[in-house]
Amino acid sequence: MAGKLAGRIAVVTGGSRGQGEATARLFASEGARIVIADMLEQEGRAVADSLGEAGLFAKLDVSDEDQWLALDAAVKARWGEAADILVNNAGVVHPASILDLTKADFERVLRINLIGAWLGIKTLAPGMIAKGKGAIVNIVSSSGLWGMNGLSAYSSSKWALRGITKTAAMELGHKGVRVNALFPGGINTVMGNVTNEEVSELAKYYVGQPIQRIGEPEEVARTSLFLASDDASYICGAELAVDGGMTVGVYTPFLPGAPGA
Repeated sequence: MAGKLAGRIAVVTGGSRGQGEATARLFASEGARIVIADMLEQEGRAVADSLGEAGLFAKLDVSDEDQWLALDAAVKARWGEAADILVNNAGVVHPASILDLTKADFERVLRINLIGAWLGIKTLAPGMIAKGKGAIVNIVSSSGLWGMNGLSAYSSSKWALRGITKTAAMELGHKGVRVNALFPGGINTVMGNVTNEEVSELAKYYVGQPIQRIGEPEEVARTSLFLASDDASYICGAELAVDGGMTVGVYTPFLPGAPGA
């Protein structure tokens, strides 16, 4: 199949739903073979099965190094070669004030959002290096660009993932593996739309940003495709916000150019 990712193998963590599923399906439509790596087995298998021979499900706790090694082995057993692309998309959020957050919950968020991404890079990058080419897309968050109350664990993990992205880009770029970071803002997924409100009802939460609506998973997926494809062949260590302009700045209502002015 022709396409921007023709013949390549992409591992998408958290690929059973939301922006991970959207990314997996878009990558498959562009010719990639897809590994849906997730703890949600029923949903993940359904997505992988819907992709036919191009799909493979791997049950994965991203914080478990042995499971990452098993995934790498499964990819090579299925297709006879290592993965070309890794999208570190899996993540969890635990809203709580700093004073109420428990140590166990803080550590859980870090294990999944940060250590999980690091283990993915550590496990799959050597295969990409051996092939002479690869792309890693770390799905960070707008919470890794500015502060947000109630999300100390989540924000900490995302700021740290931002740092890992920069370091990995420096260490792996000259070996043929590009590493970049993508920063979604509010996205219409289970995590981003917890109460499952209609999109029209959500608009009131986004009046403070230039594009005054919630984003869709497909918009994140298209940006991931760009970074994973040869269209971004000279991009390494970049930070790309897909947030409707959320983190650009704060409007000053009494100055020109504000909404409604």
